[in-house]
Order: sequence, then structure tokens, then C-alpha cells
Amino acid sequence: MATYDPAELPELLKLYYRRLFPYAQYYRWLNYGGVIKNYFQHREFSFTLKDDIYIRYQSFSNQRDLEKEMQKMNPYKIDIGAVYSHRPNQHNTVKLGAFQAQEKELVFDIDMTDYDDVRRCCSSADICSKCWTLMTMAIHIIDRALKEDFGFKHRLWVYSGRRGVHCWVCDESVRKLSSAVRSGIVEYLSLVKGGQDVKKKVHLSEKIHPFVSKSINIIKKYFEEYALVDQDILENKETWDKILALVPETIHEKLQQNFQKHHNSLQRWECLKKAISSQDIKNDKCGHWLELEIMLQYCFPRLDINVSKGINHLLKSPFSVHPKTGRISVPIDLQKVDQFDPFTVPTISSVCHELDAVSTNDEGKEGNEAESDIKHRTRDYKKTSLAPYIKVFEQFLENLDKSRKGELLKKSDLQKDF
Repeated sequence: MATYDPAELPELLKLYYRRLFPYAQYYRWLNYGGVIKNYFQHREFSFTLKDDIYIRYQSFSNQRDLEKEMQKMNPYKIDIGAVYSHRPNQHNTVKLGAFQAQEKELVFDIDMTDYDDVRRCCSSADICSKCWTLMTMAIHIIDRALKEDFGFKHRLWVYSGRRGVHCWVCDESVRKLSSAVRSGIVEYLSLVKGGQDVKKKVHLSEKIHPFVSKSINIIKKYFEEYALVDQDILENKETWDKILALVPETIHEKLQQNFQKHHNSLQRWECLKKAISSQDIKNDKCGHWLELEIMLQYCFPRLDINVSKGINHLLKSPFSVHPKTGRISVPIDLQKVDQFDPFTVPTISSVCHELDAVSTNDEGKEGNEAESDIKHRTRDYKKTSLAPYIKVFEQFLENLDKSRKGELLKKSDLQKDF
């Protein structure tokens, strides 16, 4: 894979936006079948340009308009906002208070930095294969709930390009939800609560909710390998003291003694489980949940609530490029979440080099000069490592189209039913 040099980004972006960005699929997504007039035209886009120049309230008439502007501006980052009551690029001409955010996908932002109090391998913006398991668990837990508990069908999961994942829930009914309902959904999906000063961030009630028990079942599949082996959360006194802060003081002394007799986190975890189920804390009515509370605190998804509840909140666009890593924000195949590796995601350098190699091989071959730009670009991305990710996106769009056609058929059948 070609190494990424941020200094080359302006030139690489020119090539990427001219020949590789999947405009047709992108427009097809945000136009939602063109069923609602001006839906795409009233959508806000924001561009971050070189030197952190930030431009909000951009909007475009059609796919061609969007293409031309992106190729002219070469944004370092693209954010997608709400569908407004008026065209965002005309927001200054609308009388005060009339310009309102009306619809947007329900979005979730899960960032690895929010786990810094429980991951040991990395911190801040750094990630590795050991802590990426946190994102794998998060996708499984949140996606299952969105699908089974809420019945949401159209969920697009996207790698952020650096240290996290985003989810776009695109069902028509979901896009119309109020901020209050969005807040309720994200509250339902949140268990880890409290800032840096709060030691114990998970408190289970006497009766465990089915959402929590199903989430625990997912975590159990990963916990031993992730927490006890890779993160080694009971490796030494410093790490096990953090866990002792989550259990009653009545068993601290006993555990301190027993932990010193054992040699690894696996053995110490077994020791902890025995102590929790012992007579020492039988009087605590929720004592038998302590083991689960620890597992949840170390593994349960941590959502940025503000991103989800605000209709006018912006979120980084799929297929945007992360300027620091050069990695492209690619869709994640929900059938292969466990196989997804952020370190094999194409960088803008790698796809542009692949394109150069293909172009060199194609030189001298007869080309049809009349071939359209769109066909040319479609052919281009298919020759790079971006192709499988665009295929995942296309499958998502196919499902959206099928659902829309099904709804239209249902409506026409109802109208005929006299």
C-alpha cells in the first residue's frame, strides 16, 4: 500500500474528486428517489478546505452542480447536515426564524477516545487491532437494537477514517423524527454514564432489561480475548485497583490478597467472580450483577448523545478523506463486521497510485473518446481497492430502492381498495 504523505493531499484530492469519488451513488442516496421535491436541493453540506477554512450552508441543485463544486474546492473534509425549509445557500435571504432544519437521518458517532479510561493499548487518536474490538462490539450491539428493538431497516455503518465509526439510519419515518424522540432513542442505547470523576459508570437495576441482557450476550463472546488477554485489565495492582473501585469495599482486602497469588488476568477474573458470588455481598440485592456491570463499563458502546439528538448537527460524509491518516471513510459490510480492519482501508494515496498504474497499462490501447465521464469514472474506481466498499454502498442503496417501491405499491393498492 502506498505510504501517505499529507503534503501530497491537495494533488491527490484533485485526482480523487475528478476520477474516483462515487458521485452517482452518493446523489442517489441523498436524493432518496426524488420522491420529495427539492429534498436534495435543501440539504446542507459543509466543506473544510486547506488551512482549516470552514464553509457551511452549501447546497446544490443536482449531481452535476455538486461535482463541479467539489472539483473546484477540493475539500479536505465533507460534512452532511439537515434538509432545511429553504435552500441552505440562501439562508441569509430568508427572514429571521424561517430557516429551519426539518429532516435528517438518525446518526450515531462512536469515537475511540471516549474509551480512554478503559483501554490500555492506546490513547487519544491512536488505535490498534487490540482496541478496535471495542468498535466491533459497538456495531454489533447498536445495530442489533436498531434492527430488532426499533425495527429500523436501512442502516449504513461507516468507518470514520481514523478512530471511530458512524451510523446513518435512513428509513423515511426516521428522517422525520423530532429531537425529543432522537434523544429518547439514544438514551435507551446508553448505559455508561458519568464523566472522568465518576468511577462507577454502570448501574443495573434488580431486573435486567432485555436490551441489556442481549448486549451482555454479545460482549461475552469477546470479553475474555479482548479484556483479559489483549487489554490485560487485571495485570497489576494499578489496573486491578480500578476494578476494585467498582465493587463493595467489604471484599477489597480479600481480593488484594488473592490477586497477588495469581499470575494473570484470566485467573484473577475467576477469583473476582467467586468473591462477588460469595457470602460477603449477599446482602446487596444487585450484588450478583457486579460482574456484568464491570463487563459493560469496559466494553459497552459510548455514544456522543449530542450528535444523535440534534437534527441540525453535521456529521462527516461517507467517502470523505481523513487528512491526518489519508484513509477514506468507507461503508462497513454488516455481514463482515468481525473481519473489518481499519488498517487495510484504502488511503487516498493507495487508490490514486492504483489508478496511475491502471492508466499506464491502458496507454496505447484504443479508447472510445465519446465515452461519457460517468462511465469513465465508474470504470476507474472499479480498478482500485475502493471497489468492494462502493459495492457495499450500492447494496445499501438497492435495499432503499426496493423498500421505496414496496411502499409505493402498497399506497396504490390501498387507493384501489374501494
